[in-house]
Amino acid sequence: MTSKDTAVEDGKQHRYDPNFTQAVINATGPKATPRVRQLAASLIQHLHDFARENELAVDEWMQGVELMNAAGQMSNDKRNEGQLLCDILGLESLVDEITYRLASDATDEPTATAILGPFYRHNAPQRDMGACIVSDEINKQGDRTWMHGIVTDFRTGEPIEGAVVDVWHTAPNGLYEQQDPDQPEMNLRGRFTTGKDGTYNFYCLRPVPYPIPYDGPAGKVLKALDRHPMRPAHIHFLLTAPGYKPIVTQIFDRKSKYIENDAVFAVKDSLIVDFTPFKGDPNAEFELPYDFKMASFEDAKKHGV
Repeated sequence: MTSKDTAVEDGKQHRYDPNFTQAVINATGPKATPRVRQLAASLIQHLHDFARENELAVDEWMQGVELMNAAGQMSNDKRNEGQLLCDILGLESLVDEITYRLASDATDEPTATAILGPFYRHNAPQRDMGACIVSDEINKQGDRTWMHGIVTDFRTGEPIEGAVVDVWHTAPNGLYEQQDPDQPEMNLRGRFTTGKDGTYNFYCLRPVPYPIPYDGPAGKVLKALDRHPMRPAHIHFLLTAPGYKPIVTQIFDRKSKYIENDAVFAVKDSLIVDFTPFKGDPNAEFELPYDFKMASFEDAKKHGV
């Protein structure tokens, strides 16, 4: 060091110690796996470069630490605030794109993926095919919809038996059941298992736009960035089947507000759908046909996904 805050290396002046970041990276021990070593080195390098580039001050860094701490303290089995932070920064959608780069709107490829979101719950009730996922009271408040389709192998077109279609969406008030004490446990959630013909069908509601929770750290970030918290109307799905790569996705109502500026950047063209008026069924005002195409583990491995 030539002075308190300047270093010289090969005749080039550095405001900060040019060897510090590499020393931190080199501290990784010999038992770290190659992937851990790669990820840690890259993360450290980018974090340190960010701090130097922006000349991050201690009070600003502490605000970031407090934000992360608050996200962890707020998270529980009903709300994942850390994941919500990743969502509003577009990170989960980016990782989704990287991981499932096969996803596109082409007809000969698997159904496009989308983020899981912070409100998924394990062990949703297994329901009979054709059942309704909506409680009686809530069913009177929304646009009742009959959704149906077939789950097939994207390459062969053959129906997939034993595919589990796990579905969830908000109530007409824009709240998932774990957010709303007035909704029954596991309302608007269900799992349906396909038979030999690969078909599925159930009753749900036409979804509505809603704000992501902004009473916590994610909301503070949105406010600081002068961004809205709204998501377009959508229905979540998680599909699993023996021998097939799971699909995590969402489908979006074409007529919904915010379809062009989703707060979490999850909308893809191939996932935009049309709810059409439905007559002849006293249980539904709208119909939503939608087919899912899954990739076998073998095909997924061939394509690197």
